[in-house]
Amino acid sequence: MTKRTKTKKKFFKTYIKERNQVGAFAPSSRYLVKKMCDKIDFDKADIIVELGPGTGVFTKEILKRAKSTAKIFVFELNEDFYKYLLEKYPDPRLVLLHESADQIEERLNEYGFKNADAILSSLPLAIIPSKVKEKILDATHKTLSKDGVFVQYQYSLNAKKMIEKRFGKLQISFVPLNLPPAFIYCGNR
Repeated sequence: MTKRTKTKKKFFKTYIKERNQVGAFAPSSRYLVKKMCDKIDFDKADIIVELGPGTGVFTKEILKRAKSTAKIFVFELNEDFYKYLLEKYPDPRLVLLHESADQIEERLNEYGFKNADAILSSLPLAIIPSKVKEKILDATHKTLSKDGVFVQYQYSLNAKKMIEKRFGKLQISFVPLNLPPAFIYCGNR
């Protein structure tokens, strides 16, 4: 069994087990990963935050593109995915946190940082309770640096108004080569 097949199997098993935390039945496609990561200027990004990495398809690409001095904070609430990521990515640039994404500000401050240069989110906003979703988006906006970029994907445009409320006019793109096809929201502070 290939690594990719194992990753897909792990993802699907976790999706079946934890439908209240996992919003898709398969990891994101390489097309979605590339298009989202292309929105980040990795040459300038010293502090990168990833929200909801799942099995780490974005994490892998972020680690590949990030400079050697970058610090990458990854928030994963699901315990199975968290343990999987701990084992899979022992990179010293990575700070893997097993907690909710609304803790961004506190955790960055704990490590001596105030803002993130880029925040990439795979959080399934459609299944997150409204109050928690609001807290996460508020914390994300507050933590993003003035020149930073926020990149989020979703399977519909339902979260557009909620995200625009914080990040203003968004650049929206569509990736049909993903299961299911996805919209990418890109905004700045």
